[in-house]
Parts: sequence; C-alpha cells; structure tokens
Amino acid sequence: MMRKSRTICQTLLMGLIAWMAATAWAATDDLSQYLKDDHPDTYTVVKGDTLWDISGMFLERPWLWPEIWRINPQIDNPHLIFPGDTIALVWIDGRPQLVVDRGDAGRTVKLTPGSSTDTVLKPKIRSEPIDSAIPAIRLDAIQSFLVQNRVVEPEVLAAAPYVLQGERERLVLGAGDRLYVRGVLPDSESFSIVRNGSLYVDPDTQEVLGREAIYIGLGQAVGQEDDIATMYMLNTREEVQIGDRVLPTEERRVDSSFFPSAPAQPVEGQIIAVFGGVSQVGQFDVVVINRGEREGMEVGNVLAIYKRGALARDRVANETVRLPAERAGLMMVFRTFEKLSYGLVLMAETPLAVSDLVQNP
Repeated sequence: MMRKSRTICQTLLMGLIAWMAATAWAATDDLSQYLKDDHPDTYTVVKGDTLWDISGMFLERPWLWPEIWRINPQIDNPHLIFPGDTIALVWIDGRPQLVVDRGDAGRTVKLTPGSSTDTVLKPKIRSEPIDSAIPAIRLDAIQSFLVQNRVVEPEVLAAAPYVLQGERERLVLGAGDRLYVRGVLPDSESFSIVRNGSLYVDPDTQEVLGREAIYIGLGQAVGQEDDIATMYMLNTREEVQIGDRVLPTEERRVDSSFFPSAPAQPVEGQIIAVFGGVSQVGQFDVVVINRGEREGMEVGNVLAIYKRGALARDRVANETVRLPAERAGLMMVFRTFEKLSYGLVLMAETPLAVSDLVQNP
C-alpha cells in the first residue's frame, strides 16, 4: 500500500512539473505579443545606454530579452553589446529575433609584431574592443556593491583578525598609515578591512542569512611577530577604527554585462533591507531580498515587486485580515550570495518598503 501511494505521488509530481514547464513555455512561445507597438526596426547603441533601456525599446517585458536574442557564432563575444553596434529586429520562422551588426568599437583590431625570432616583422592580428560593453543597468547606483561590500556568515566575521591599534597609539587611521592586527596574516598579501554591518534574518523562518561586511579599505601585511601582524594601508574608503575586521580580498570577476532574464523557477520572497538610510524604497534604490543562490537566483534575474496589502478590520467577522498585494515595481538582481541577493529597483509605481514581496515577473 505504501509503495502504491509513493508511485501515485511521484506520478502527480511528474505531472505537475510537466504542466509547469508547458505553462512557462506557453507564456513565452508567442513572443510577438510582447513587442512594443512603436518598437524600432533597428537601433544603434550609443555610450550611456544600458541593456535594460534598449530592451525596453523593443519589448513590453524587457526581461524576455534572452528569448529573442539571436547569437551569431561569427561574432566575438556575441552576448556583449558595444557602442556603435546596430541591433535589428528580424523575423525567422515566424518568430521575432534581435540580431547585432558589430560596430567599430566592438570589432576594432590592433596590429602587433610577430615573434622576435622572425627575420621580418610580420603583423599579427589581435582582436581587442576599443570600448567597454554597455552595462545591463546603471552602474553608478551599484558600483560599490559590485566590488566592495559582501555578506558572510556571522561566525566568519567574529573569528577574523582585527585591528588592534595604529602606530604611535593612533586610534583612527587612513591610507598610508601602519597599523597592528591581532591575528596571523601571510606576509606581502593584501587584505580587506571591513566593519560589522547589518545582520540579515529571514522574517518568516528567523534563519540567519548572513552579516554585512562593510568595506573600509585595503591593506598589505608587511610583518608578523607571534600573533601580531603589521599592516600598511594602501587605500581607504573611510577611516579605519579599532576593532575593524580583516578578511582575505575577494577574487571574483565583476560582470556588469549580464542579460536581464526571468528566473528559471518560481520565486516568492521579500525585501528585507534597503541601503541608504531610508525607510521607503524608490527607483534606483539598492535592496536586499531573502532569496539567494540556494533558491536558484542568478545575476540578471528580474523580479516583480508587490506592495504588501494593508491590514483591514472585518467588522462582520470581527477579525483582522490582510488585503491582497498589488504589483508596484520591478527590480533586477545584480549580486547573489548563498542565502540572499542584492537588487536594484528599476521601476517603482508607488513608494515601496521593507517587507514588500518579490515574485516572478
């Protein structure tokens, strides 16, 4: 009897997965329905464009961009778009497709001499774009979060070496100063100085999702005696203080050329924090959501933001109920961690707030 019940459950689960896949495909199969009525036939990319802006010229739902982007294998880095590239909307087998004609900025080549053993200098072609690919979203709003702040497990930060004091007993230190760290640091290696930031806790499960490690500056270990290391500060974003922690520098590729995309699986989460010391969330604010890599979040994923419904008193039933949530904005994930992600609010129809919901767009 137990085996039969298990078989029935497995059959139902497989049927549900197949139905979800078919539904997801049906939602994006007829992509022509999402083309804007006033879309251009061609568009030439200019410096200052973002991929999100260009997507919005062609599509009512910009996050569907990957569904209609046609990769040309003859083009180097076909996913990247450079100023001067021309994007054209074409129809292939009855489906809309976007193709790129590479401009000079993305295909310019340089000539370099061949091997020094050659009796005659022979030109050798090395492809190298002369301009940077356009970013997916505004970089000025997220730059520091791309390369500096990070989220770590609280115990990692608590156990990390810490700033003991500066030379000549100075308590506040900056770039060019020497300081002493309690802990063992490999000589000549660079380290990030960070400060304890917010502790993120899932509002539903009360699980600790991580602690913000606020980037303060970069230092280099120059000596070690017992458990006291000497460090030289290379640069600082703000003054180093006694008790600041020392972490290995991150070796990670900063990618701002990701494509906007819909999540590959259902997402239900919420905004748990907003940066900038504000209580309300608006366009181009950076927010933290309680969904990360373990839930399948990827850089470039677009999520709809729903304004949480207000509490209302039902006088007939003599109880308090919550009104339905209303769609009020869009955000894009630009950095992921194991249990949470950073996102940029791209559109806000009404003021948003911490605890508002995020779902598939």
